[in-house]
Amino acid sequence: MWGISPCIPRLGTARQGAARVSESSPRGGGGKGRDARAPIFFDTAVDALPAPDWLHAAASELGIEFEDGPDGGDVEKLGKFLALLLRANELLNLTAITEPEAAWRKHVLDSLTLVPLLSELSAGASVADVGSGGGLPGIPLAISLPQLRFTLIEATAKKCRFLEAAAGALGLTNTVVVNGRAEEVGHEKGLRETFDAVCARAVGKLESLIELTVPLVKPGGCVYFIKGARAEEELAGAAGAIEKLHCAHAGTVPTPTGRIVVLEKLRATPGIYPRRSGEPGRKPLK
Repeated sequence: MWGISPCIPRLGTARQGAARVSESSPRGGGGKGRDARAPIFFDTAVDALPAPDWLHAAASELGIEFEDGPDGGDVEKLGKFLALLLRANELLNLTAITEPEAAWRKHVLDSLTLVPLLSELSAGASVADVGSGGGLPGIPLAISLPQLRFTLIEATAKKCRFLEAAAGALGLTNTVVVNGRAEEVGHEKGLRETFDAVCARAVGKLESLIELTVPLVKPGGCVYFIKGARAEEELAGAAGAIEKLHCAHAGTVPTPTGRIVVLEKLRATPGIYPRRSGEPGRKPLK
């Protein structure tokens, strides 16, 4: 259902083409382990993967109009990102989906289902992608929503090197990379409760994921979880985490690729959350 919360606008309201927000070049953030850099280099001289015939129609259903530009249009950049992802996948375990047609649907389109929701944020608003991995959904969103600022949070240093290389190759000045575990990042001054919105995809079950994401968003902000057919089952099992993290279920949005579970943060997160590294996964809140 659309329009039941400030977090969930009505379908078809995506706004495109706003001025790009100037940001520093993609960089690593502070925190434990963030200076560790593996001696690995990524070839960014790749040709964009051709877009499938269905992409524009699928995007139109979401209210998305792709932009063209002298530095490469949105579709070309999305195709280049996929090419970079699949090339780097030869060195890193970034994705099990390597067939181009499937990658466009399960990576790009799945990520873009957040555009109608995030496009309601004001220009310059900040969005965190927790457990970004290969840059999903953060990089496709940064391409499609240049008016927003994206922080890609990833625990694995080698994956962060890829994220930095990809963002640089795509000219994404609205994107920065933070190398750290969500349990630690969620307590860092300058990151905790500073984001206007937080999103996560393919990171874990809601009962654990809520504790890793909610501490980062401002009170009154929203967290968006890209989920599949078992979203409602996961949501039922996350009731304890929702209560303890001071959230409310704002709605579950059906999309062409699955569902988006939306939580609204009602007030500040208790200081004990998130708990120590690994604990949210081992002992989900009940």
